[in-house]
Amino acid sequence: MTNRFARQRIGATLALVLFGTGALAHADDSWNRRDFHFFPGNLVLSRSVYDNKASNVQVGAILPVNCGSTTGGCGAASGAPFDGTYPYLWNNDLYDGSFGITARIYLDQITPDGHLVDTLQVPNSLLPAAPEGELVTSFSSKSELALHLSQDHKYLTFMGYVAPVNTLDVSNSNTPGAIDPTNPDGQAFYRAVATVDRKGHFTFTETNAYSGNNGRAAILINRHGADYFYTAGNAGNGGNPQPAGIVLGAGAQFISPAHLPEISQHPAITTPLASFSITALGLKADKLGKDDNFRGITVHDNVVYFTKGSGGNGVNTVYFVDTTGTACPNGVGVPVAGAPLPSAPLAYNASTLLTNGLPTNMCILAGFPTTPAKTAKTLSYPFSLWFADANTLYVADEGDGYAGGADLYTHAAAQTTAGLQKWVYDGNSKTWSLAYTLKAGLNLGQAYTVGGYPTGINTATNLPWSPATDGLRNLTGQLDDDGKVTIWATTSTISGNGDTGADPNQLVAIRDTLKNSDASVAAKEEFVTVRSAKFAEVLRGISFAPDQGPERSDRDQH
Repeated sequence: MTNRFARQRIGATLALVLFGTGALAHADDSWNRRDFHFFPGNLVLSRSVYDNKASNVQVGAILPVNCGSTTGGCGAASGAPFDGTYPYLWNNDLYDGSFGITARIYLDQITPDGHLVDTLQVPNSLLPAAPEGELVTSFSSKSELALHLSQDHKYLTFMGYVAPVNTLDVSNSNTPGAIDPTNPDGQAFYRAVATVDRKGHFTFTETNAYSGNNGRAAILINRHGADYFYTAGNAGNGGNPQPAGIVLGAGAQFISPAHLPEISQHPAITTPLASFSITALGLKADKLGKDDNFRGITVHDNVVYFTKGSGGNGVNTVYFVDTTGTACPNGVGVPVAGAPLPSAPLAYNASTLLTNGLPTNMCILAGFPTTPAKTAKTLSYPFSLWFADANTLYVADEGDGYAGGADLYTHAAAQTTAGLQKWVYDGNSKTWSLAYTLKAGLNLGQAYTVGGYPTGINTATNLPWSPATDGLRNLTGQLDDDGKVTIWATTSTISGNGDTGADPNQLVAIRDTLKNSDASVAAKEEFVTVRSAKFAEVLRGISFAPDQGPERSDRDQH
C-alpha cells in the first residue's frame, strides 16, 4: 500500500569550556520561522524526540502492522505486550522484530563548546502543513539522521521517512515501488533525502530506495555543474532470495534531487551508485545486497568512502568507490590519484541481477579489515569517518552492542575497537594502519542516570535499565591552528532496554595532536561531554552549519 499522507496536507579552548552539559530543550520551533539563521562556525546536532503517549501502542495489537497480508506472517496471537509509554514500549521489540515508531526531528544549532543557540524543527504531521513536504525519523533506529554538508557547504543533508509522527513499524516497511511480499511489515512508505539551507529552508526528495530498512546518510554533490546525492543505507526485511527492487535499492545510491514539492513527486526505480561483493576477495557470495549494508559516508579529495559496521554478511570495514576499475583487482587497494567522482549510477545487467547481483565497483581501503563478519575472530564496527588530511583518517567505532547477559557493562568496558580510531597512511607501502584508539573519558560500560528514566532491572529483559556508552556513531572535526584536531561525536549505548537505540545518549568531544602516532602520548587525551540527551530524546548526527563561504580545507563532507 502507498501512504501519501503528505499529499493531503496543503571560543575558549575545548579543554576549558566543554565540561558544561546544558540540557537540550524540547523546542517546538516551526519549519517556517522567518528569523532562523545558521551561523558559520557553529555546529548542528540532529535530535529526535518521542511523543510519549500510552495510546501510541495498543496492548494486544497484532504486529508488525498489516502482517496478516504478507507471507512473512505475524507474531504471537497475544499481540503487543506493552503500550506506548516511554521507555517501556521498546520491550515490544522482543515480540515484534520490526518494531519502531516515528518521531519528530530537530536540528539544534550549538556553539563548538556546546551552548544551544537555536532549534529548528523539521516539517512533520504535527505542524501546520509545509508546502515542500514532511519528514520523520524512526526514534529508536540508531543509524539514522547523519548530517553532512554539501560539496559547496551551502546545505545540510539527511534522510528520513515520508510518514506521520507516531506511526508504527515504518523503519522496516517496504517502499511503494519496491514491495517484498515476504516482509512481515505490510506497509509502504517512501524514504526521502532532506536538504536545509542556512536560512532554514527545506527541500525533500523521495525515493524507493532502502525498502525494508533505512536510509542513513546523504551528501549533495553540487559543484561544477553537478546536482545529485550519494546516499548510504540498508535494504531488506524479508526472505531470500530478495526481489530485484530490494537488491537495487540497498547500500550506496545515486539520487537526483527532486525540484518539486513532495505532493508532485513520483519516485521511479532506484539507481545504485556502487556495490561490493565478497566474491571480489575470492570468497563465496553472501545474500545478494547484504554485503552493501552501509552506515557511514564521506567524500574526500574526489573519492567517495563508505563504512559497513553491522549485519552478519560482508566485511565490517571501510570502502571506497573505484571509478577507474584499476584500483583493486583483488578487492583491496587505495584510490587512483586524480580519479573523478562518480557522475552516474552504476551500470548493471538486469537479466543477471538476481543470480549474480550488482557488479563490484568498490574496494576495501588497504590496511582495513578484510575478513568477513561470519568468520572474523575480532570484529570492528565502523560507523562514520572524517579525514583530517590526506594521511590521517578518524573512524568512529560504535562497539558491538552486546546486551546478551548480566555482563553487558563489563563486556562494553573491555572492548578493544570501540571509540575513536586514528588511522595513518604510509605512502611507501600504500596502506593504512591503526595508530591508536581514543576512548579515555568515554567511560565505556559505566552506567549513567537520566532524569525520569527507570533504574533497577527491566523485567522484560532481566537486565538493568541504565544506559552506558558502548562506542561512537556520527562525527565531524576540524583542524585547528595549533596543529591539533577537534572532533565531536555522538555516542552509542548498551542497556537492558528492549531496544538500546532508544537510550538517551551523549555528544562528546576530544582534541588530538594531528601528527602524533604514539599511543602512550594519546592516552593522556580525554573525551568530554558536550551535551546529554534528556528523557525521551536521542542525539544522532553532528556537522558544521551550512554557510555561503568557500569550501575550507580543514573541514570535509564527513
